[in-house]
Amino acid sequence: MEAALAVQEYLEYTIVQLIEHPESASVIHEEKEGGHLFLIRLHPDDTGRVIGKNGKTIKAIRSLAIASAQKHGIRVDVELEDDE
Repeated sequence: MEAALAVQEYLEYTIVQLIEHPESASVIHEEKEGGHLFLIRLHPDDTGRVIGKNGKTIKAIRSLAIASAQKHGIRVDVELEDDE
């Protein structure tokens, strides 16, 4: 399995477990110079659940995605997209 696809599947699975509106969630993969960008789109009510207290939840999600990507020799960045 391609490393970027594995990271995207991890993000999708993890995010869906945390939120109340999984039908509104998506993870968009974009290739950037020297790496991969994953944008997480959420229902506005779910954003706080993914960010967590003091940002600890999203930091943990990012850390695991980055660690997995490094193991496969790629660079990734995970961002929450504002839906305003």
